[in-house]
Amino acid sequence: MLVKWIRCTVVDRRGFERGQRKWAGLPGEPGFRGQGGGWSRLRPGVAHVFSFWESRAFYDSFMARSYDRLAAAQSGTFKGAQAKLFDHRFDVKTGFEPRFTDADVVRVAHSRIREDRVEHYALMQEKVWNPAMAGSPGMLRGCFGEAPGNEFLVLSMWRSAAEHGKYRAERVERLALRAQLATDVVALTGDVVDLEPAWTV
Repeated sequence: MLVKWIRCTVVDRRGFERGQRKWAGLPGEPGFRGQGGGWSRLRPGVAHVFSFWESRAFYDSFMARSYDRLAAAQSGTFKGAQAKLFDHRFDVKTGFEPRFTDADVVRVAHSRIREDRVEHYALMQEKVWNPAMAGSPGMLRGCFGEAPGNEFLVLSMWRSAAEHGKYRAERVERLALRAQLATDVVALTGDVVDLEPAWTV
């Protein structure tokens, strides 16, 4: 599965949200699995959108055929858009499905890892972070993706911001030490996204 993460700064909120609803046509696209997104809790005016495709081939076909027509509705409503593609490597918890209807927030963590530490980082994600997240009340599901250049994405869906906040406060620092995160990571950015139900496709 291919995961696409788009982040942009919105300059015309009403126009952007109107345009976002035009993506409702996506389910007719071959290989499309799901899309959702919302507003950053930490950065005013920043929107995140996550979409999922069965494979790179299906995604490339969509980009060549239909993307421009759908994207035209949002032209001029945002700036500084960044889009990244990740190959799904494994689930966080089990049975990841790109569904957004039962979640309130998504936590996104994007990291660049030292070349000689990539396998260690992935192993720690599997052995340290995944069990801790999977065992946290309110954590629904997630996925771990990889992109060229030793870049990784951890996407986790939570029932509520309060439950995610509790996990962060109680466990993250301790887990980071155990996983030797500081040794593995060159750069780490993250955000917490309030999902907008109208953006779910």
